Amino acid sequence: MAQAKNAEEFIAEQRVAIASNPDCGTSHYNLAVGLLGQKKFDEAEKEFHEAVECSPGLAEAYVQLGGICLERSDMDGCLKYNQMAVKVRPGFSEGYGNIGFVELQRGNVDEAIRALEKATKFNFRFVQALTTLANAYLMKGRIDDSIETNHKVLELQPEFSIAHNNLAIAYLENREYGMAKEHCDKALELGYDVEPKIIEDIEKHAKK
Repeated sequence: MAQAKNAEEFIAEQRVAIASNPDCGTSHYNLAVGLLGQKKFDEAEKEFHEAVECSPGLAEAYVQLGGICLERSDMDGCLKYNQMAVKVRPGFSEGYGNIGFVELQRGNVDEAIRALEKATKFNFRFVQALTTLANAYLMKGRIDDSIETNHKVLELQPEFSIAHNNLAIAYLENREYGMAKEHCDKALELGYDVEPKIIEDIEKHAKK
């Protein structure tokens, strides 16, 4: 209850700030984030547009607009806004990470890799982008690159079950069955729903 009250207070404060200074992009952005927290997507979208109208370099607002598009399953819109984000701020890793995610969803693996490599170059601790990049490498058949990238994820988050699952698949592809089993077991231990076919293949080879 207190949290809802705090959210209402925060939104009210931003509306007061905007009333006294309508051209402050940051206030519009903050109001939009508050509205987003209440799942008022249409109102938030309007405020994000106001934010970039007032502050065209506010790359975060473009990324948030992309997120609203994603919520509506509008991949084109998501891609467009994230491209705008990296245009106004060329080193913006989050924008590149989202571009990579959308391109991979569309099956454009090369484009995804290009964007995700930029995302992880600008922010080498960007776990989500590293994980998606490792997946893209796997899809491209770049198994060693996938393994190396998943290990970077585990250096940052040792208990990240998705990376353990991905390593199980990559090591299986590389016929390193002992390593595959080790990471498969770890993914299962962490509660990840490993595909039964993967478990079966690993067990079959591990027994040999």
